[in-house]
Amino acid sequence: MTSVAENSSGLRVGVKLAPQNTTVDHLRRVWQLADQAGFDSCWNFDHFAAIHGEPEGDVFEGWTLLAAMAEGTQRVRIGCMVTGVTYRHPAVLAKMAVTVDHLSGGRLEFGLGAAWAEIEHTMLGIDLGSVKGRLDRFEEACQVIRSLWTEPKTTFHGEHYDLTDALANPKPVQKPGPPLWIGGSGRRRTLRIVAQYADAWNAAGGSVEEIAELSGVLDRHCHDVGRDPAQIRRTVQIRADEGTDHLLRQAEAYAGVGIGEVIVVVRGDDAVARAEQVAEILPKLRSVG
Repeated sequence: MTSVAENSSGLRVGVKLAPQNTTVDHLRRVWQLADQAGFDSCWNFDHFAAIHGEPEGDVFEGWTLLAAMAEGTQRVRIGCMVTGVTYRHPAVLAKMAVTVDHLSGGRLEFGLGAAWAEIEHTMLGIDLGSVKGRLDRFEEACQVIRSLWTEPKTTFHGEHYDLTDALANPKPVQKPGPPLWIGGSGRRRTLRIVAQYADAWNAAGGSVEEIAELSGVLDRHCHDVGRDPAQIRRTVQIRADEGTDHLLRQAEAYAGVGIGEVIVVVRGDDAVARAEQVAEILPKLRSVG
């Protein structure tokens, strides 16, 4: 397949194959397709039990896969949609992200979320906590990671994390760090954290009307915290299950309410074939933006 130049205008388009109920061969083929066909980004996810179908299904670990994605591609941007903050200390996660950023030559998109899958926390003995507790921890993690990426040393004394003169070298290739994508739709708190810290907001789905309403909530939080709303990319995940015509209509509708990037989710035994179908209509998808 002939390589395609990186998109410079119009709607940006990513592809996501979650590493559950799939094979390493299928994952590699989707990564290579994303790189060669001209997708803007390529994504996996961060879970330890399957979240579609039976939880006993096969699941590969997201961040070790990201290192492989960094080495297995040349131009497409890569990321985890999104990393659960509860699974790793933020200093460990910051170090992992910097390593992948260097391996990829500065192509990492850093997806982060407060985590939600109760079964994973129960089976691993990880405290999920209340919604407020998770969001408090999440906000602290955003602060810790940003400081580790940018400051010579980090001292942070919070309710959940305690660091004293913490070193984190080398710093990321990208300055001040890989773009931070925050996933979630909580109107009162999550979107305020997006307004304060994120470079991109990702919605896991929802109707066009709901996405437009949530984007308006995010705008108001931006004004409240003194942030230009235009600094935050608006992105949404859409499924490739209903054919390319439906996908085009969805993308056009989302672009109409300010979405600048769609992440097309492919899954199942035909994930590679679906990704190939999406690749064929990339010019049409971009034109709706």
